[in-house]
Amino acid sequence: MSLKLYNTISRRKEAFAPLDPANVRLYVCGPTVYDYAHIGNARPVIVFDVLFRLLRHSFGPDHVTYVRNITDVDDKINARAAQEYPDLPLNEAIGKVTEKTEAQFHEDMRALGALDPTAEPRATEHIGEMRAMIDKLIANECAYVAEDHVLFHVASMPDYGQLSGRSLDEMIAGARVEVAPFKRDPMDFVLWKPSKAGEPSWASPGGIEAPGRPGWHIECSAMSAAHLGDVFDIHGGGVDLVFPHHENEIAQSRCAHGTPMMARVWMHNGFLQVEGEKMSKSLGNFVTVHELLTGWHGYAWPGEALRLNMLRTHYRQPLDWTYLSLDEAHKTLWDWYGDVEGSVAAPQVPAAVIEALSDDLNTPKVITELHRLHRSGHFEELRAGLAFLGFSGTRAGIERTRRDDSAPANDRTEMDDVDALIAARNTARSAKDFKEADRIRDVLQAKGVVLKDAKDPETGELVTTWEMAR
Repeated sequence: MSLKLYNTISRRKEAFAPLDPANVRLYVCGPTVYDYAHIGNARPVIVFDVLFRLLRHSFGPDHVTYVRNITDVDDKINARAAQEYPDLPLNEAIGKVTEKTEAQFHEDMRALGALDPTAEPRATEHIGEMRAMIDKLIANECAYVAEDHVLFHVASMPDYGQLSGRSLDEMIAGARVEVAPFKRDPMDFVLWKPSKAGEPSWASPGGIEAPGRPGWHIECSAMSAAHLGDVFDIHGGGVDLVFPHHENEIAQSRCAHGTPMMARVWMHNGFLQVEGEKMSKSLGNFVTVHELLTGWHGYAWPGEALRLNMLRTHYRQPLDWTYLSLDEAHKTLWDWYGDVEGSVAAPQVPAAVIEALSDDLNTPKVITELHRLHRSGHFEELRAGLAFLGFSGTRAGIERTRRDDSAPANDRTEMDDVDALIAARNTARSAKDFKEADRIRDVLQAKGVVLKDAKDPETGELVTTWEMAR
């Protein structure tokens, strides 16, 4: 069965043929470890975990290498370290922050059912490779030294911008370029910069005497080359990284190695918003995975519900994260697990599941197939499909625990009472007691509950869903 993946650089789905079927190589940009991962960070982890599982299935577990980096040198890390450990030397404080945050990230991602990658290099472990790459770029006249900085000269790469497909003006606006008098061109970007007093620092490349530290973009170029080679199969990440991060990775890597490409396939998951709005701390809708696992909208949610909620939308499409969608995902798993518990998984993953995933990770189609298996009573096949996708199939692992004290005051609606009132309203409607149905609707509205009535497309029965008023 041919695997087809959408390639951002060609803007079409292509049949996937690895450079070496015995060594399929995947790189995904990982976290900057200074705070809990938010649900936007979790989306690429889940998406590329599914791809990792599919590649292992297709080529064999021992023939797939998945690398996801850890960025542990960054201004945000420095600021958090100074804030949390003001009495410690900055470098010691940074070590504490990065160690703690990396452990939190691993704990949260494993709770979402994500497999550990094959390798998880830290940026600070590859400073030598970064310096060597920068020296190559200088020797190739693709980078230059200016005021203790090393900058990549964008004009040295004629086809710069092919990944994003942006014009020069669009790229300048999108990159929010830093105006600096020592730049030859506004689009030139930093490969290396001087460190401030007390900040992490290393011997600089390019003959610079002052110690410094790498820019962000060079990190992934160096780490991917160190673990996967100068050219590898797939590079993934969020769509927000297409420009400038991935565009700059391509430029650095190609110009340093003299190769026509960096990765053969570029894959990007879509944006994520919360309750119809862009996730933002200023809007009060910034949600971390840790918060969801420990208490959001009055409940501690199981990681498997979070995982299914992500997979119900195709990875390239925008995803709207809502309480209602999360609740529906949890109810779906609860129904499935109630029937598959006690059954033995079929020896093979259902062919329809593999077929759907092989079409550019079509997880919505996969979920439709899982629903079909459930309705038709094929519980062994359902369990095999669930296990392949990283789901336990056991209700004991997906209880939703009340955490009323964690919810904002205006979100402490009695969730169980809401479901009971909706059931009573539907009973009244079935009995044509519309006065009672309207009364219950008014009670729910007074609680801030918005009802949505629709017919099930398959059964024609009335289905009522709900969400809290925004």
